Amino acid sequence: MKKIEFDENKNVVSAMVRSYRKQRGYTQQQLAFKMQLMGVNMDQQMVSKIEQNRRIVTDYELACICEILSVSPNELLAKFINRDK
Repeated sequence: MKKIEFDENKNVVSAMVRSYRKQRGYTQQQLAFKMQLMGVNMDQQMVSKIEQNRRIVTDYELACICEILSVSPNELLAKFINRDK
């Protein structure tokens, strides 16, 4: 199986997901539960792996995370977007 990575990262939103989740007062379990309510198969371990940069984030997962955390995709991607500026 081909590894999908960018500059040795599984995703580029890990730190921002963790930061916004904590700012909103959600546990990893609560975020996973909210994802499940939106029809996304997600558990606490999957959230942990995302935040540890050990799991890919799909486009629909990113969209749901943004909705749950009340942030835009650009906010979660800000560090990546501005990396060379």
